[in-house]
Amino acid sequence: MKIKKSELIITAGRPDQYPVTSCKEIAFAGKSNVGKSSLINALLDRKNLARTSGAPGKTRTVNFYSVNDNELVIVDLPGYGYARVSKKEKEKWQKMIETYLHKREQLREVILLVDIRHEPGENDVIMYDWIKSFGFSGLVIATKSDKIPKGKIDKHIKIIKNKLAIEEEGLIIPFSSTNKLNKKEVLYLLENLE
Repeated sequence: MKIKKSELIITAGRPDQYPVTSCKEIAFAGKSNVGKSSLINALLDRKNLARTSGAPGKTRTVNFYSVNDNELVIVDLPGYGYARVSKKEKEKWQKMIETYLHKREQLREVILLVDIRHEPGENDVIMYDWIKSFGFSGLVIATKSDKIPKGKIDKHIKIIKNKLAIEEEGLIIPFSSTNKLNKKEVLYLLENLE
């Protein structure tokens, strides 16, 4: 997929704010600070389209990004598992994510992002099982791959595979928004998801 144009459509706090589109949507889910916004910026060749922050818990809305005039819509879901947020706020985010995933007809795939440096946590396992239970393919992008030596990537992928109980090959893609590792592969995947 060649990116000719990308833009933020809307940051939605409620389902009635979701944009009316007919093209396929791909959503990215993951823990707070896993690199969802950085991944979106890297894929779309934009520095600050998706706002990034060193502090976790910044994405508190469902953010919709148009790619090539709605050839595809990429959705950035609020991060989960951030400890320094009130229980009420966490419940609000959880409900927002669930509502989007349950009700969005245009949704074709939910891709889980995990930090390649760490074994997935319980929240990641719950989200992954949830994604699979809805019939999505179970794709995982292992972010921050530039932060470990190249020779250790396979070892870390195996840890993720075991923790998430992934049996199929090729479902985990190491990615780096810094050096663009596997950027072309991820774009190809997004373009060809049905």
